[in-house]
Amino acid sequence: KSFFFFFFFCVWSEGRKTRMTDWVDLGLGSIGGALVSEALKLVIEEAKKYKSFKPLSKDLVSTMERLLPLTKKIDSMQNELDLGSGELKQLRETIEKARVLVLKFPSVRFYEKSNYTRKIVEINEDLAKFCDIDLQLLQYRNQLTLLGVAGNLVDKVDGLSKRMDGLMSVPVPVFRDLCSVPKLDKVVVGLDWPLMELKKRLLDDAVVSLVVSAPPGCGKTTLANQLCHDADVIGHFKHIFFNVVSSTPNFRVIVQNLLQHSGYAPHTFENDSQATVGLRKLLEELREDGPILLVLDDVWRGAESLLQKFRINLPDYKILVTSRFDFPSFGYNYRLKPLENEDAKALLIQWASRPHNTSQAEYEDLLQKILKRCNGFPIVIEVVGVSLKGRSLNTWKGQVESWSQGETILDSPSQPTVLECLQPSFNALEPNLKECFLDMGSFLEDQKIRASVIIDIWMELYGKNSSILCMKYLEDLASQNLLKLVPLGNETEDGFYNEFLVTQHDILRELAIRQSELEAILERKRLNLEIKEDTFPDWCLNAPRNTVVNASLLSISTDDLFSSNWVETDCPNVEALVLNLSSSDYALPSFIAGMRKLKVLTITNHGFYPARLRNFSCLSLLPNLKRIRLEKVSVTLLDIPRLQLASLKKLSLVMCSFGEVFYDSEEIDVSKALPSLQEIDIDYCYDLYELPYWVSEVVSLKTLSITNCNKLTVLPEAIGNLSKLEVLRVSSCINLSELPETTDRLSNLRFLDISHCLGLRKLPLEIGKLEKLKKISMRKCWRCELPDSVRDLEDLEVKCEEETRLVLWERLMPKMRNLRVHEEETEHNLNLLQMF
Repeated sequence: KSFFFFFFFCVWSEGRKTRMTDWVDLGLGSIGGALVSEALKLVIEEAKKYKSFKPLSKDLVSTMERLLPLTKKIDSMQNELDLGSGELKQLRETIEKARVLVLKFPSVRFYEKSNYTRKIVEINEDLAKFCDIDLQLLQYRNQLTLLGVAGNLVDKVDGLSKRMDGLMSVPVPVFRDLCSVPKLDKVVVGLDWPLMELKKRLLDDAVVSLVVSAPPGCGKTTLANQLCHDADVIGHFKHIFFNVVSSTPNFRVIVQNLLQHSGYAPHTFENDSQATVGLRKLLEELREDGPILLVLDDVWRGAESLLQKFRINLPDYKILVTSRFDFPSFGYNYRLKPLENEDAKALLIQWASRPHNTSQAEYEDLLQKILKRCNGFPIVIEVVGVSLKGRSLNTWKGQVESWSQGETILDSPSQPTVLECLQPSFNALEPNLKECFLDMGSFLEDQKIRASVIIDIWMELYGKNSSILCMKYLEDLASQNLLKLVPLGNETEDGFYNEFLVTQHDILRELAIRQSELEAILERKRLNLEIKEDTFPDWCLNAPRNTVVNASLLSISTDDLFSSNWVETDCPNVEALVLNLSSSDYALPSFIAGMRKLKVLTITNHGFYPARLRNFSCLSLLPNLKRIRLEKVSVTLLDIPRLQLASLKKLSLVMCSFGEVFYDSEEIDVSKALPSLQEIDIDYCYDLYELPYWVSEVVSLKTLSITNCNKLTVLPEAIGNLSKLEVLRVSSCINLSELPETTDRLSNLRFLDISHCLGLRKLPLEIGKLEKLKKISMRKCWRCELPDSVRDLEDLEVKCEEETRLVLWERLMPKMRNLRVHEEETEHNLNLLQMF
């Protein structure tokens, strides 16, 4: 039994979700480092005494002896670090219990072994609980303090981590592609000369920082991007980082991204001073490999203090800034001018083909009139050109005629502004697309939005029953260059649009917002409320009592310093609420309870770690709430049925943390609590080990989608109760080993997606009973065993890669009726995680 205690102790020290790096990051040496090393010494010595266990424990002893110098090193840091001891009192007491127990091993009698075994198990459970919960929270706070000393231990710890890989479950991946230079996705026109001038300055040893300034839509970002792809620049700089800053910059988050992109585990900074230290240490380390270029894109006015924080006096370190504004005190300023006429003409012709039956003279005259209005701005030329592509001659003439008659609403100086130039493109939209375009202004600048988020809002705001139709609206707007629709290459069947991202140029977002601003604030159909720290807009603070906000789409954005001290607001007409937060602790505003018309709630955390949600109960009993989407927040899975939401149709949980959940801790009549729930979507939730019991009791459920949940090992047997289920998607759940045999009771199942379930070894024996099953997606599932009953499936369409087809399906093609197997090599795009 003592062997198992040694084994558990080592696994806890070296592995689980937190390996030895977490001991170092947490700083146990400052409060218990001596205790850790003492316990390790004791365990090693005791392990050596038990000869009967020697063959089994020899390797463990070797591992612990390698741990010992690390714990001694932690002890030596005790005076260097100043971390509180009270926070880890429970851990210290638990290890002390372990020490006492080990010392008693020699005197344990035969009949006492069972009692000691129970004590060993209890201690191990306490250690595991601390490791899963308390350690995570404390680590986040303290890891930056130890940034300077942890680096020396990382290499040693990596060796120990690799030895335990066979024992550990798959760890949460660390995504590092956070500051990469974007790909060049279009032909660049008219930037050859600016590129040559800017490159000359950048490679000049006397130049440390540069600013590229120009009005919006002139191509600043495109120029910086092209510069980073230049062969001479790539050859000179060993490290090139590209960061979008935008109007609400967060110095700490940018540094966090730089660290993680460079291979460090995620760090949280308590203040900007800590982030500055972390940035300097990172740059000093990277500079040993060669020169560094840091690109800060789209920096706004008032960010001088932010730029100074990045200005660290180091050789071979340069900063390139793009901005609408000049920053004369920061560095050399290069002003990018609009395109000259010939370049602008070439760009317009590239986007807008010549209309049929048009003479060269007439075509040239139309081009010049359009170019005069576009004023040399590439984005305006691009948008106008796409709107005219393939259109008739009358459409071209009508566009020019509308400009000549002065059809514009926006104020402008003597020269037309970019927004004014884009106004006709908005005016030309069909009424339904106008509404959809205006809704895009409710999302954050430079935000990467999943298409499913927008589709959920549109389906409820505009009463659309088809997600396919709403997706078409996105495609229509993208075809006119009013937004970008980026496919990530994954499955998109059955109305599943999580694998599309939507982005929008900031000037187009401003165009949408400008239209809404034409109305009085309280009368607007769409209203954006931006709260910095705890400062609310004047109209909120100075509004008379009983003031009513009439918006139907309300977007509220708060930063990481917001304390959830809300100003009460009456919003009785809100049907869609978009909450963007950045703080680690967030209380929902109580006035949500008064939104009796609310249909869609989207909560997105843009911070680094899942945010703890409070006051979740304010959603309780909202009569019309149909869709809830939570992204990167910490919730309890039992919170949902407790809300008693009779109209809830769809629940989406993305990158959420559930913590320790007692799935069967209470009885809830789910049929009454969630009688209308038809779709559950769970994605990238890394601590989801199993589904809560109540999911199997949602008899109204039609779609269950669980994707990219690496810790999920099993589905409940009770899943067979979901008699109305039509779509079961468990793709990329790599630890899922089998589907429950009760799956054969899902009589309405028509689509099964098990793609990239690398651990899946078999399908239910009687899967052939599913007469309505017509599609199976199973990429990378060639290790899965197909039961004989699969031959009973008729008119089946299978999507897989070549290997799965050859190993599993090739032999069955002559034996199955109308079997169709389609080979599709799909590449997952992990850049999706940059949006979280």
